[in-house]
Amino acid sequence: MPQQTRQAARGGAEATPPDAGVPLALGMPRPARRPDRRAVHWWLTQNLLVVVPVLAALAAAALTPDAPSWLWTVLAVLCPVGVGYALLTPWYRYRVHRWEAGDDAVCATSGWLTREWRVVPFTRIQTLDSRRGPLMQLFGLSAVTVTTASAAGPVTIVGLDKGLADELVRDLTERVRALREDGT
Repeated sequence: MPQQTRQAARGGAEATPPDAGVPLALGMPRPARRPDRRAVHWWLTQNLLVVVPVLAALAAAALTPDAPSWLWTVLAVLCPVGVGYALLTPWYRYRVHRWEAGDDAVCATSGWLTREWRVVPFTRIQTLDSRRGPLMQLFGLSAVTVTTASAAGPVTIVGLDKGLADELVRDLTERVRALREDGT
């Protein structure tokens, strides 16, 4: 029987993650919390801000009098690919991205071509940052970056509600501070 997530165990609507049958190292949290639902719209907007200008520039180039005929073929191929990318990847990212702040560590999964599962023990946390770009502010979202001395780089949890991100940074800061004061 797959393990239940903390939220599902408390009666929340969150389902168990797809990899619920995978055994975990003792004490490691299972990433079960998803980004805020508004993250889908944020990712969609980001994609459209790239795809639409590229397709518009390509169409404008194809409409010039001296344009080569093969440009229409390129446009015909790139339009469905670009639109499919813009519309489908935000939902896939929402399905894959997960995070959890357990008793001893922060855990996050991300990626869409290759999936990455990162666990950061509280004893290894060096800095905690919260970031809000212009589009994130428009959608009321934030990203929390947990930095360690690891060569793999920081763990970034994206698409969090601003209030939840602020609360997460405060909570993790207090937990790390308590560990440092204990001398560990």
